Amino acid sequence: MWQALFVMQIPVLEKILRTVLVYLVVVVLFRLAGKRGLANLNSLDLTVLLLLSNVVQNAIIGNDNSLLGGAVGAITLVAINAGVNHSLTRSERFAHLIEGAATTVISEGRELQGALRRLAIRPGDLDHAVRMQSADDVSEIQDGRLEPSGQLVLTLKKNEQGATKSDIADLQRKLDGIQATLAALADAEPCKEP
Repeated sequence: MWQALFVMQIPVLEKILRTVLVYLVVVVLFRLAGKRGLANLNSLDLTVLLLLSNVVQNAIIGNDNSLLGGAVGAITLVAINAGVNHSLTRSERFAHLIEGAATTVISEGRELQGALRRLAIRPGDLDHAVRMQSADDVSEIQDGRLEPSGQLVLTLKKNEQGATKSDIADLQRKLDGIQATLAALADAEPCKEP
């Protein structure tokens, strides 16, 4: 019984190498699959993800069902993922290689149909992103990009953007100036007796 728990059936180095290689294969598969799938997992994407984890399990553990072997695989996965994430924050070149670049999907208030088809962005997903930006229509959007993270980032046209605190403060100063001018004019006019 103890042997099944703590004695690994394959060497530690092989276990680590298997885990690293499977990790790299899955990263490449996700990179090739595109950005949209990472942001909005639908039921089909979730099914593939669950099946994928089951498919690669044997490639990672090999003929080893020991507790220690599983721990080595898990530690290796967490360590390589932490290393890759750290590298992504340090190197723009590496981040571009692993994650890709943003893709423009809206330009000057017009949908770029080719990009939307290539990225498999459904009209409802785009409409939702537009409404989340407090816009009513794509025509109110200056530009929109699908980021490598899978998020749609939209920028409203200047005349569609809401007022900022600075805008309101400027208006208040102008109103105060108008009010002061009107008060001065009212004081300067001679009072007419009825």
